[in-house]
Amino acid sequence: MRRLVLAALTLVLVAPVLGSSPATADDAPTASSPRKQLASQRQIALATPGDFTGHGFDQCLAPTQAAMDTWWRKSPFSAVGIYISGDSRACRSQPNLSSTWVATQVARGWRLLPIALGPQASCQPRFPRYADDFTISPKPAGGYAAAAAQGTAEADKNATDATAYGIGPGSTIWYDLEGFNLADTHCRESALVFTSAWVSRIKALGYVAGFYSSASSGIKMLDDARRLRPGQFALPDRIWIARWDGRADTSTTYIPEDGWRPGGRMKQYRGGHNETWGGVTINIDSNWIDLGSGSQPRPEGRCPGTRLGYWKYPTLSPGAAKATRVKVLQCLLTEQGTYSGPVNGAYDGATVAAARAWQTARRFTPTDRFEKRHWVALLSAGARTVVKRGSADESVHRLQRALNAAGAGRFRATGVFDAKTEAALRTYQSRLNISVSGVATPQTWNKLQRGL
Repeated sequence: MRRLVLAALTLVLVAPVLGSSPATADDAPTASSPRKQLASQRQIALATPGDFTGHGFDQCLAPTQAAMDTWWRKSPFSAVGIYISGDSRACRSQPNLSSTWVATQVARGWRLLPIALGPQASCQPRFPRYADDFTISPKPAGGYAAAAAQGTAEADKNATDATAYGIGPGSTIWYDLEGFNLADTHCRESALVFTSAWVSRIKALGYVAGFYSSASSGIKMLDDARRLRPGQFALPDRIWIARWDGRADTSTTYIPEDGWRPGGRMKQYRGGHNETWGGVTINIDSNWIDLGSGSQPRPEGRCPGTRLGYWKYPTLSPGAAKATRVKVLQCLLTEQGTYSGPVNGAYDGATVAAARAWQTARRFTPTDRFEKRHWVALLSAGARTVVKRGSADESVHRLQRALNAAGAGRFRATGVFDAKTEAALRTYQSRLNISVSGVATPQTWNKLQRGL
């Protein structure tokens, strides 16, 4: 069971359009930059979490904007949990959290997870107690009516608070039910009735129902209800498993693998600890997220009809060039403005001249050969957008192709920043003696675009 002050994690408020690319993150935020987008973003119901597979962290107090910006550029995390509602929060005072803070993070590329921490199980001793019937024993003749009413009322409150932060219907709100004694029948049953009522109401209000708890209590409670009492309780759409086993996955021995799959789980796999990225230290819980349909491969958006992604990009020499790679070169040089001939795979005089012109423009010594360093620089050319685990866009295509050309990886360029991409990037960063974060930072792009 995790600490209250380290609330729940990761994921969410997805960018203005689900699956869209985040803003270029090496541009420092200004008073006008993300704010110019706020009004338009509020027009579209900001929805959480979108389709995403990747790293997230949670911390009870919403970090400062400076800390968020630094961690976006330097850390492997793409998602962050925020406590937006509930009287049991230790961080009810949120000096940094506002609708502007929410929209600014979304514009930056963060996915936010709105969390509510209100009424808790009666046998959970650490939180404020409520005037409910959780502690009544034996079970009252009317059942757990007070718990049900309380669940409905709490959902109304949570939705109202979410709306105040600009988090509209379609978003996932996660109810945090801290660990309790599952063997206490009345405690468990009243908590189950409360949760069922909360789920029903939050969904009726247009939100997606998420539920956080320890694997051995709240999560097992719900899975037991799913398997053994089907149809008796309204169950959440997604579960967030607190199980500090150090494994970045969504599994736990407390429940079988078939529940809330695919795309309905995330796991808090490490409890409170300090992490420092870019000189900024935050005490966090670590989470692994796999929600929706996950981060899906993106079709190549450039050079229609020409395959760009390969495991290797050999040196091209006049009279001894591989046609498939020459087509890649011709297409990309066309985009760079140095070639205007046909994309025919012939490393002829016009193609060599275009390659030399590009080399000169990029401050390489011009040569008739197109070598490894040229490939790395050409394939990575473009905006130095921060991308990390879970990112899915054209920037990832560029990164994957460049890492293959640099000899750091050997994989298919899918446009999804997956485990293989992260491993290859770490290999590349280690080789170049730069910060090994597994994040494609502006510094990383600079090295790639210099052909290193």
